[in-house]
Formats: sequence, structure tokens, C-alpha cells
Amino acid sequence: MSPAEDEKSLPLPERWPRASKFALSACAAAVAELVTFPLDLTKTRLQVQGEAAIHRNGAAAGQAVPYRGMLRTAAGIVREEGLRKLWQGATPAVYRHIVYSGVRMVAYEHLRDSVLGRAEDESFPFWKAVVGGMSAGAIGQFFASPTDLVKVQMQMEGKRKLEGKPLRFRGVHHAFMKILSEGGIRGLWAGWVPNVQRAALVNMGDLTTYDSVKHFLLLNTPLVDNSVTHSIASCCSGVVAAVLGTPADVVKTRIMNQPRDKQGRGLLYKSSMDCLVQTVQGEGFMSLYKGFVPTWMRMAPWSLVFWLTYEQIRRICGVSSF
Repeated sequence: MSPAEDEKSLPLPERWPRASKFALSACAAAVAELVTFPLDLTKTRLQVQGEAAIHRNGAAAGQAVPYRGMLRTAAGIVREEGLRKLWQGATPAVYRHIVYSGVRMVAYEHLRDSVLGRAEDESFPFWKAVVGGMSAGAIGQFFASPTDLVKVQMQMEGKRKLEGKPLRFRGVHHAFMKILSEGGIRGLWAGWVPNVQRAALVNMGDLTTYDSVKHFLLLNTPLVDNSVTHSIASCCSGVVAAVLGTPADVVKTRIMNQPRDKQGRGLLYKSSMDCLVQTVQGEGFMSLYKGFVPTWMRMAPWSLVFWLTYEQIRRICGVSSF
């Protein structure tokens, strides 16, 4: 049998390992995103409440939204806009995670196995895991930033309707085209800097913590590579990711949701640093953790669903454990 025929006889994961891992991680991420999306919508709404820059510009006169906790915010969305609105923006969110999770998982494994390299005992030093996790998250988020921008803006459409403002978008495609026509290609990457910063921090919590905790348990405890180990590692990763990523997530959400002029420039914030300074000065340091509870409550089950699904899909498809 010729080498070409030998290659064709191999299973798909062995013939196209990176493409297969991309597809598997994208499927797992889509499942996790749909299950936990209402918490993401609630978090986004909480993060823009009481925005000091809007009040200084007089844009919120007479339209202030009362502060509500996570459950009251979610209940308010259902009561005022309908149950289905809890999934408003879910389509671009799934698109985003297909790109984001696919790229970050492939990038991390490539960095871990080929670039940074494991130790002789097959462990992955923590500092290398930090570098790999932050780099993979930043790369994945940069490519996925346009879909994240559309997701954030569509999540705010229900709020605009309640305030008596005209809706900006008819759907995902219309949102992409409108942003592109108003701001050009660069407009699709509005807010990409805090977006990438957040992704780097989140993945230092998610990828780094999951990989480090999982392999620590396998090397130092009687636990084996099964769902129990995956669950423990994913719970740890969700907590760390929420603590590290929430401040950058608040800045990212506000940068992406701010009104823009005809040149696509933000009217409230000049940059992510300007947004950070205005937020802390106007609302206090703890405002950077607005939406932390739904962020954590979403990241914890998201991480659990994603990692359990991803590890099981890999096993079923004959791909080695992460």
C-alpha cells in the first residue's frame, strides 16, 4: 500500500489533527454557550447600568435603569421583554465561540506540545501554562472579536426598545453589515484591545488552571483521567477565570456598547484605559466587578459543560485526552 493510500486509511483525527480538534472544541463550546447564555445576557445588562460617562454626557436623563441583582435583572428581562429575549444575541455568541474556542484550544495544544514543550515527566510547568494560556486566549479572541462586538450590541437591543429608542439591527447579518458600513473593517474590531486583554486573563484562569489542576491531580493523587478529575479541574478554572476576567470584561462591554460618531470613534471613551479610569473615578473600584456573580455563575457551569463535553467528544472520536 502506497503512503498516500496509508494516509487515506487513517481516521480523520489522525489525518487532520488540528482541524479535528478545532471542530471538536467548537462543538463543545456551542453546547456550553447555549446552555449558559441567559447568564451572559444578564451580566452584560448589569455591566452597563449606572454608567458614569453616560450620565456626564446627559444621555441617560430620565431613563436611568434601577440597579437590580442578577435574579431580578433576569426576571425583569423575562417580564418586560419575554422569555426568548434571554437568548437575544445567542447566534453571534455561538459564531464567536466556534472561532474563539476552536482557535484557542488548537493554539494552546500547539504551544504546549510543540513550542514550549513538556517536562520529561510529561508535566507542563506552571509558568509555561500561563504563557500558553494567555497567548492562546489572545490569539483566539483577536480572530473572534467582530462576532463578540455583534453579540454585545445585539444583547442591548431589548434595553433600547424599552427606552423608546429605535432598534439598530434586524438580525446578525444586518448588524455585521451596518457596523462594517459605518466604521469600515476597523469598526468590526472596535474594543478589540480590552477584548484581547480580557481573553488573555480569562484563559490564564481557564486553560492554565484546568490543565495545571488536571495534571497535578493525575500525577499526585489516586484520581484517574475521568469525569471526576475533569469536573474538579473545570470548577477551579471557572472561579479563577471569573476573578481575573471580570474587570476587563466590564471595560470591554462598555467600549463595545458606547455610541459612535460617523467615523466610528467612540463618544464616551477614548480608549480602554480611559474607560477604566472613568469607571473607577465615577463609580468606584468595585464597579469593575459589576456582573461578577452572573459572570462567575456562568463561567462555572460553562467551564464544566465545555470541558466535560470536550473531553468526552475527544474520547469518542479517538483523540487523546486534553
